[in-house]
Amino acid sequence: MLRTSLSLLRRHALAPRMLRAAGLRTSARPSSGSNPPMDFPCIDKLETRQRDLLSGPEPTYEKIVTGYQTYQHASPFTCDHGGQLSGMRIAYETWGVLNAEKSNAILIHTGLSGSSHARSHERNRNPGWWEKFIGPGLAIDTNKFFVICTNVIGGCYGSTGPSSLDESGERYATAFPLLTVNDMVRAQFHLMDHLGIRKLHASVGASMGGMQSLCAAALHSERVGRLVTISACARSHPYSIALRFAQRQALMSDPNFNRGHYYDGVQPHVGMKLARSIATVTYRSGPEWELRFGRRRQKPDQPPALCPDFLIETYLDHQSERFCLQYDANSLLYVSKAMDMFDISYSVTQRLEKQRKERQTPCTSVCMDASEQPASEEGHSDVETGDEIMADLVRGVSSAMQPTLVLGVQSDILFPVRQQKEIADILRHAGNTKVTYYELDAMYGHDTFLIDVVNVGAAIKGHLENSD
Repeated sequence: MLRTSLSLLRRHALAPRMLRAAGLRTSARPSSGSNPPMDFPCIDKLETRQRDLLSGPEPTYEKIVTGYQTYQHASPFTCDHGGQLSGMRIAYETWGVLNAEKSNAILIHTGLSGSSHARSHERNRNPGWWEKFIGPGLAIDTNKFFVICTNVIGGCYGSTGPSSLDESGERYATAFPLLTVNDMVRAQFHLMDHLGIRKLHASVGASMGGMQSLCAAALHSERVGRLVTISACARSHPYSIALRFAQRQALMSDPNFNRGHYYDGVQPHVGMKLARSIATVTYRSGPEWELRFGRRRQKPDQPPALCPDFLIETYLDHQSERFCLQYDANSLLYVSKAMDMFDISYSVTQRLEKQRKERQTPCTSVCMDASEQPASEEGHSDVETGDEIMADLVRGVSSAMQPTLVLGVQSDILFPVRQQKEIADILRHAGNTKVTYYELDAMYGHDTFLIDVVNVGAAIKGHLENSD
């Protein structure tokens, strides 16, 4: 109690300085000359939130998503880049009934900030993020399948992540070990072991979830019956890495970030809002926004403003405002970095496997140093040819012989369709004769997998229920 009171006193005493450090004014500046000062209602809103956060309480991410179950891993979980998680916890939700043979399970993998709440149920009646795709008679039919969705490790919706308590009772913060997509998938298969599921009927995912589903099919091929990967890639490409880097830089530049140790203070809400604005631009498409917003302004009868003015600006402001306190900033850093490092190439997966077995010391930085860069001459050499890259990728998926559905969207700028074509190509070159590739002409960009129930849903349903 005393510690909390002292913390609040310190926060209030530092409030003016913190507001100035965050680039927020503490009092209005008088006008100079004959011109009236510009109004900044968007800055006023940030200032108000900063003051509110100084008064507490801090956001509790576990309360944003409720009704999940948890699995706690009994032994320490060693991560690919070093470091261990003691008492690793995975939040998960299920729908449907597992049959006696335990052969009808489908694992849904989430995107970057996704929770386990893919569909509503008795314990949480709020609509899930894939509400219209999962359920009786829907694309993923719960009359036929037992559906599982997890919050990935590194997240903040019930699974062990940077906001979780370590063995000493303190928040991990940026002492949390760097993660890989492979780590996330290995953790999920520990949950499958706990549930007694030896082999999945299918591994299904979109975006980062599509990376996970491909990883599951390639690295745990004997445990995956079918593969569905949507708007994903076999390896992260420079453009998407650059976009996520810009998001992380915006976030870490927030003075409240405090090198990730902000849990007893003010959340880096301004950096999170900027990061989400950048991300939102990559999730949709220009043609959709032309049709939806055009060049219309919110208040066309008033002079232009530097705060949100065009309808597209008000949309970005609204989306980022909603998100900035609903997801942990450190989780955004760690999970997005795992996406950047994803590469299903044989040389990379072998290096990670070897490294995980050899390295037991925790990482001390969110940023990789030179010693952590892949040492393999395949997959990362600056002198290798396109053919060598392809051969390494093909070898990486040589065990993935499952019936496979690959979906891409022509308007997706974050994961362009050439990246889904690459997935289909490497699987076929590896000898998989049951690869189906569809390219959707939808205007919704990367978010098509969340919106286009008819086309995306029909493709998934046909693949999952096909008897081949």
